[in-house]
Amino acid sequence: MSNDQIFGEVQLPGMLQDMVLESSDVNEFLDGLAKLAASALSSGGREVFCGVVLLRPRAKGTVASSSDHARRMDEVQYQFDDGPCLRAARDGQVYLVTDFRNESRFGEYTKAIVDHGIRSALGVPIPLDGLAAAGLDLYSPQPDAFSEEAIAEAVGFAREASKSLRMAVRVAHLTDTGEHLKAAMSSRTIIDVAAGIIMGQNRCSHDAAMTILKAASSGRNRKLADVAAAVVTSIGQQPPQTHFDS
Repeated sequence: MSNDQIFGEVQLPGMLQDMVLESSDVNEFLDGLAKLAASALSSGGREVFCGVVLLRPRAKGTVASSSDHARRMDEVQYQFDDGPCLRAARDGQVYLVTDFRNESRFGEYTKAIVDHGIRSALGVPIPLDGLAAAGLDLYSPQPDAFSEEAIAEAVGFAREASKSLRMAVRVAHLTDTGEHLKAAMSSRTIIDVAAGIIMGQNRCSHDAAMTILKAASSGRNRKLADVAAAVVTSIGQQPPQTHFDS
């Protein structure tokens, strides 16, 4: 699929960029991507179900599906932690299954997916940078559903999708970083207020107040911020709200 590939009356790259701008988060973008892939890669007489997986460091894997049927197929893959899409995302290679009844690479997953009426599948990596790995998964109830032309179309779609998905992942990464910073600043504020309360009650220095807080945290096996919040609320105050412009 080239940069000039048309989907309907609109160029695919433009549609994907609009999806990034219009999506509230990366999950919503992935849902739209799965549905778009199913529509773009199905043809007359060959309907395919589509799933998309996004694997990010220190984050739970995100799965999007084009339909309820596709979602059930994705759940089988994650139940066994194996399958064409997961391997495509992890290995960066295309995985083609022409007929699961003759397939031996995926262990117990193979029988489970056949029991769900799926005969063939195609897992295609979506190239990303170091922030994440992703894969496009296409299922069909028919054996030999993916010709060389269909594989080329799926690889082209994944290549185009990668540009917009990189953008969505970077936005998600920056959002996560901002949320972590907000939480850290909020914890710091609560600890400082609690230390000030202890200083006033005990007529001690800031270092001494922090020693008291840390000893309570260790003795009660609770986070320092939680102990600090308990100190603040014990005198009838609400924990302070931190204002942070992201």
